[in-house]
Amino acid sequence: MAELKTGFVALIGRPNVGKSTLMNRLIGQKIAITSNKPQTTRNRIQTVYTEERGQIIFLDTPGIHKAKNKLGEYMVNAAKQTMNDVDVVLWLVEPTTYIGAGEQQIAAKLKNCKKPVILVINKVDTVKKEEILKFIDAYKGIVNFDEIVPVSALKGQNTDDLIDAIFKYLPYGPMYYDEDTVTDQPMKQIAAELIREKALRCLSDEIPHGIAVTIERMRERLDGSNIIDIDATIICERESHKGIIIGKGGEMLKKIGSAARFEIERMMEMQVNLKLWVKVKKEWRDNDLLMKNYGYDEKALKK
Repeated sequence: MAELKTGFVALIGRPNVGKSTLMNRLIGQKIAITSNKPQTTRNRIQTVYTEERGQIIFLDTPGIHKAKNKLGEYMVNAAKQTMNDVDVVLWLVEPTTYIGAGEQQIAAKLKNCKKPVILVINKVDTVKKEEILKFIDAYKGIVNFDEIVPVSALKGQNTDDLIDAIFKYLPYGPMYYDEDTVTDQPMKQIAAELIREKALRCLSDEIPHGIAVTIERMRERLDGSNIIDIDATIICERESHKGIIIGKGGEMLKKIGSAARFEIERMMEMQVNLKLWVKVKKEWRDNDLLMKNYGYDEKALKK
C-alpha cells in the first residue's frame, strides 16, 4: 500500500474572507455556517477530507479582528492558537493590492510561523483574470510564502490546485479518522450553529453579534417514526432585540425556525420537530461563565 500523507491545516484570515465557504467547498458538504456578516465563525470547526493520497483535517477559525469584548478575545485566541497546532497554514485574503492594518497584523504573526504557509487569494471570480498577478505581487513581498494559490471558494475555481499544494507539505503518517468521517463536531453543535446561521441571515445587522444558540433537548423518538425533537433557545442581550427576534405575531421566529429545520433535516436525513425560545442575558459576551455555558470555553482551546 502506498504511503499516506496526513495532517492538520488551519484556515486563517480576516472576517468575511470566505474561510468557511472554502472549507465547505473543499470537503464537498456544508459543515461550517456562512453569512455575509463578519465574525460568523466563533469556534474552531474541524472537518475531514479523505482521498487516495491521504487525509487533510481542516480547522476553520474565527476571523482575526480587533476584539471589543471577551467573546471577541476568545475568537481571536482560537484563531491564533490553531496556527500553532497544525502542519500547514492557509492564509485567506481578498483580491486587492491594498494591504490594511488587519492583514499586516496577521502577516507579522506568520513571519514567525515555523509551518508551511500557503497564501490563498479568494474571490478571484470577482476580478479580471489579468489582474490576479498584481494581487500576487502585492502580497508576496510581505511573507515568504511556500505557495500562492488564487481560488474562488464560491465557484470552486482552482480548489483542486489548492488540495495538491496542501498535500505537498503534509507529513507521511496513518489517517486520524476513518474515510467516512466528515467532521468531529457533535450533531448538537451543528444544529445550534445552523439555527444561528438562519438568525444571522434573517435579522438586521446590529443584533446577530449579540446572539448565541443553545440546544436544551435533542431526542429521537423511539416509535420508529424517524422524527427527532429539538428544543433550542436563542440568547440575546437586550429586551428590544428579543422583540425583533420574535417578530410581530412570532413571524420572525417562525421564519428562522422554518429555515433552520429544513437545513437540519437535510443534514440528519430525518424529520425534525424544532421548537425555539428566546431569552435575554444582558452582556453575556463579557461574562466568562455564560460564555462557557454557550460553548465558548477558553480552557478548551488549550487542550
